[in-house]
Amino acid sequence: MVKLEDAVIARFEKQGEKFEMLVDPYLAMDLKNGKEVNFDELLAVDTVFKDAKKGEEKKEEQVKAAFGSTDVKTVARKIIGQGEVQLTTQQRREIAEKKRRELINFIARNAINPQTNGPHPVSRIENAIEEAKVSIDLNRGIAEQAPIVLKAIKRLIPISMDKLRLAVKVPAAYAARASGILHKYELMKEEWQTDGSIVAVLEVPAGIKQELFSELNSLTHGNFESKILEETK
Repeated sequence: MVKLEDAVIARFEKQGEKFEMLVDPYLAMDLKNGKEVNFDELLAVDTVFKDAKKGEEKKEEQVKAAFGSTDVKTVARKIIGQGEVQLTTQQRREIAEKKRRELINFIARNAINPQTNGPHPVSRIENAIEEAKVSIDLNRGIAEQAPIVLKAIKRLIPISMDKLRLAVKVPAAYAARASGILHKYELMKEEWQTDGSIVAVLEVPAGIKQELFSELNSLTHGNFESKILEETK
């Protein structure tokens, strides 16, 4: 649980009424951007306030009327997700830098250079983002912002975030462990054959095809089959 002195106010207004909670600033922004967090660590107290600084609490019936629930997790999700998290300048700077690194790594992992069909080095993507002067939005998720950033840096470097739909077949001896690998990706179909082998259809960013193949190669010593079925945008 975040200490009271380290917590910030998350505020949501509805029909002129204010609803506030005391939250960990970093976990609150993670939740706001679609990540799952530990609510025991997120909330300083399980209380909805009218004015958190004064310690004035909202009545239970007011919370119920505004959010349709008095469950603290449900209410916190709505207050943080739809409201404002009041960050300090230093917190904004730290969260912005963290998000910038996550965004760079996401693009490096998911995009390719269409001229070589290989990934771009992280440093090249980072330099392109700096040169394009792309602003990072603290309130929007990484996957949501990536296409916007990609569009901005395309004029500087050849880059694409196309996806591949692949069919993979793994022999019975490795099938159970291979299933664990395949489930880390976007699995469209999985079928267990009568001989114990596994056949799967999955969609992966073109830039990490080799990462998938490397994992399967390591597991099966190269004893698996694959076929590209489709390339999607």
